[in-house]
Amino acid sequence: MFVACALMVAGCQSIVPKGKGPVTTGPTGPVQPGVEQGLPTDTLRNRVALLVPMTGANAGVGQSIANATTLALLDSRTEKVRVTTYDTNLGAAAAAQKAIAEGNRLILGPLIATDVRAVSPIAQKAGVPVITFSNDTSVAGNGTFLMGYSPTQSIERIITYARGKGMTRFAALVPRGTYGERSGNALLRTVEGAGGTVVSMQTFDRTAGSFAAAVQKLPQGDAYDAILIADSGRAAIQIAPLVRKRGAANARILGTELWNTESALAGNTAVNGAWFASVSDTYYRQLATKYRARFGTTPFRLSSLGYDAVLLTVKMSQEWKPGTPFPVKRLTDAGGFTGIDGAFRFGANGVAERALEVSQVNPGSFAVIDAAPKGFGQ
Repeated sequence: MFVACALMVAGCQSIVPKGKGPVTTGPTGPVQPGVEQGLPTDTLRNRVALLVPMTGANAGVGQSIANATTLALLDSRTEKVRVTTYDTNLGAAAAAQKAIAEGNRLILGPLIATDVRAVSPIAQKAGVPVITFSNDTSVAGNGTFLMGYSPTQSIERIITYARGKGMTRFAALVPRGTYGERSGNALLRTVEGAGGTVVSMQTFDRTAGSFAAAVQKLPQGDAYDAILIADSGRAAIQIAPLVRKRGAANARILGTELWNTESALAGNTAVNGAWFASVSDTYYRQLATKYRARFGTTPFRLSSLGYDAVLLTVKMSQEWKPGTPFPVKRLTDAGGFTGIDGAFRFGANGVAERALEVSQVNPGSFAVIDAAPKGFGQ
């Protein structure tokens, strides 16, 4: 498995992009520009642009992703890829225009949907594909591919698993807004397709009073076998005790991919025994250890998207000749790719389908109770 091999390769000197103008990295360190304007001519490596926020409110996430791309270059020991970082906080459209003008034939990023909407038309016009880290499926398509973790897939996975364990009646608490709407639609569609019933779905606006009001609208007693709390683990910690007090003592609590990063869930009695679906953390823990050793800080969980995007690029570079267009049709190969977050493949709609595992919240830890598939059948 490529990701495992890459992680075990010893790294070289650390490279930390600073976010002031484009920063270029290769497998052995920063590439120093020559006297000419823009990036130096490079006929041996494929030019790849990383568009992330390196300043501003989301700079920490952007820096974490940038550092992870550097680790991926070092770990894979590639001689075929050069990544240059552009700060989207200075203007996503301007960053894309500069990246394309400087000869980059693939864009990794941006991070948020509004930036993707600004970048995609520019990239599409230039024939440069975009692999974004956003989870907003509305931005995918027309040369833009979505690597972000989809709540829809997480909910489909956990509902299908619960239905397979004999649960037929479902309730849900979803936040108002886009995430909640998509979560609710995914629940309704999946439950109906699996032959179950949604007995109640209530919305809230992420305040303590709204949590309580939504729970009070749920049916009392054993009216449902499982209840989905489609929000962060932090919200679930506040909501779960209210659900138990409402009388749903035996209902299984279900969560989404957002729970994967909230370790405090394991210390909450009301959430004990809850299930949620997410990407696997097996290799991410190894990445986080290497990251802390090299950069002296803990990475954001989204850093794995940057690492995996580079691994994908390295694999594609086996047949991608420098100076030629990126072989975009290969992104939708049925067999997909394998990375830190497990197996994934892009569908015709540009959205990454991911192999997800199911975990249970136990006192003090999460335990995998249904492993993620290793890959996709042909």
